[in-house]
Amino acid sequence: MSQLGLEAARQKMLDAGVATPAVDVFSHYYRLVESGETGLIREEDIEPLTNPPMLDDVEVSDNEAREAIGATVIIKLNGGLGTSMGLDKAKNLLEVRDGLNFLDLIVQQVQAARRDWDAPLPLLFMNSFRTEADTLAHLSRYPDLPVDGLPLSFLQNQEPKLRADDLTPVEWPADPGLEWCPPGHGDIYTSLWSSNLLQQLIDKGFRYACTANGDNLGAAPNARLAGWFAASGAPYAAELCRRTINDRKGGHLAVRKRDGQLILRDTAQTAPEEMGYFTDEHRHPFFHTNNLWFDLQRLADTLRERNSVLGLPMIRNEKTVDPADPSSPKVVQVETAMGAAIEVFPGATAICVGRDRFQPVKTTNELLLLRSDVYDLDEDGHLVARSATPEISLDSRHYKTVQDFEARIPQAPSLRGATALRIKGDWVFEPHVKVRGAVDLPDKGTPQVIPAGTVLGA
Repeated sequence: MSQLGLEAARQKMLDAGVATPAVDVFSHYYRLVESGETGLIREEDIEPLTNPPMLDDVEVSDNEAREAIGATVIIKLNGGLGTSMGLDKAKNLLEVRDGLNFLDLIVQQVQAARRDWDAPLPLLFMNSFRTEADTLAHLSRYPDLPVDGLPLSFLQNQEPKLRADDLTPVEWPADPGLEWCPPGHGDIYTSLWSSNLLQQLIDKGFRYACTANGDNLGAAPNARLAGWFAASGAPYAAELCRRTINDRKGGHLAVRKRDGQLILRDTAQTAPEEMGYFTDEHRHPFFHTNNLWFDLQRLADTLRERNSVLGLPMIRNEKTVDPADPSSPKVVQVETAMGAAIEVFPGATAICVGRDRFQPVKTTNELLLLRSDVYDLDEDGHLVARSATPEISLDSRHYKTVQDFEARIPQAPSLRGATALRIKGDWVFEPHVKVRGAVDLPDKGTPQVIPAGTVLGA
């Protein structure tokens, strides 16, 4: 049945207009799933990464930085809808502060770097079919943003969800859109290749790419990092940060024992009984920011040699075809991680950067921080920390979606003097509230209001 399943899946993709290289990549992973591959990385097979170079120790001249950033393209992942936060459009259309959303701030950052370094610095967004139209409509307000005939967007591929029982493409007439899933952000390499955008960039003289999640406003263009990467001669590099007790869920790099190659291990690639090793910030002291640098020509050469199949480690996710209906058929979604490409390139490296390079928004906890006075927004779209980052924990029953969050906290309280704000239950903040020290608001069983001007804590 599995061969019939693969043929059916391939035909479904071709009928939907999916590019042939993406179909070939899917076929590669289908065979791995068929063979029983789990994608797990065992602790006994790796050594912790303990001594990456530090950006603070790097010396890069202005000329080296200018030359490298002039040959760099910025790519942002922009395929998510932010459904976990109650959104139904591109997540990066969400307002961050001062009436500006993620896209606006990314554009400001890129335009500032273009000005400061006299660099073309093309900006590209990898969109999904669900985010492209809204994203391009918003970006149309920046007519000078496109560079040298290059597009602002390229599309992530899609692949069929597979029935867990027989690996055939699932059918769901109630909502045929749920029969499809994205292949994970590891698809960026296939999408660049199959769209011919990779070759376009090379032909126009660009050599390096800096790629990051669109919701990480810390990953602004950085000429010093570009200069370091160019001077390293490495085909690929990952940015890391030191882990704290709050970073236990993030993926980390490790050294594979059998060949000394750097690899990425994510949560989905860790056996349940080994999660203690994975979350130990002392054993694995650096986490992976998903800010990546790669050499465009080396990527093209490798894809050509491998007939479009880069061969990233597989991540096997088991879900239901309708995520909102646990009784719907169980499916397998085959994914890859963009950062896993580090193990494909001999000589790949990593560098430890400051925490200012990592400011993602995955929940309303982080959104509250970015909207608070912990950060100032400068004229170049950078969020500049003005105090230590406090711990934020909002009750997911009342603050999980952006709509519920904004109904209860329409104006962020002052957090510049806070060390922690932990909320249980339903609390509404009126304007000009200040939080000082560590504040715990308990669940009172009924909605509570914090009056305007209140100072909470010490």
